[in-house]
Amino acid sequence: MTTPAEPDLQGEGHSPAMIRADLLAAIFFIVLATAMLYGSWTMDRLEARRIHSFTVPGLVPGLLSAALLICGVVLAVRSLRLPAPGGWTDLGAAITSGAAGRAGIVLVLCLAYTLGLVGLLPFWLATGLFVFAFILVFETWLAEPRRSLLQSLPWAFGLAVATGAIVTLVFERAFLVRLP
Repeated sequence: MTTPAEPDLQGEGHSPAMIRADLLAAIFFIVLATAMLYGSWTMDRLEARRIHSFTVPGLVPGLLSAALLICGVVLAVRSLRLPAPGGWTDLGAAITSGAAGRAGIVLVLCLAYTLGLVGLLPFWLATGLFVFAFILVFETWLAEPRRSLLQSLPWAFGLAVATGAIVTLVFERAFLVRLP
């Protein structure tokens, strides 16, 4: 048993798949933080306008990316020090599971909404279509037990109209945000 001051090098309580997932996440965070750090370093410093060095535009992103880089390195070192026999196999099984597939579909729907619909259509319509598609996909296709399309259509349509209208009104009237 380890004391709180000692690192847990036996991997007790850590699944091998999660240790390998931590390693992949650490690599992603290191790459992202490095790109952010480079971008903040090369950002205009505005010396010509006599801007103080502590108020330059790249300072906060640079500090945040440095913190993310440190966290990524710590996570990578930790995941490399923990033994993970069969970790890659277990991670592969987790990635191909039904839950991971549903998370992937959520990601696809969200990207289609943010990158495709918003800006192309009025915000209320884009939001309504997203909610409509989300409900139909998760109630008629991915649910256990599945609901029939005829049962889900009125529910999805009603929620889509209400969500599109309410979100648009709240942002435009209450928060005074101009939506695309």
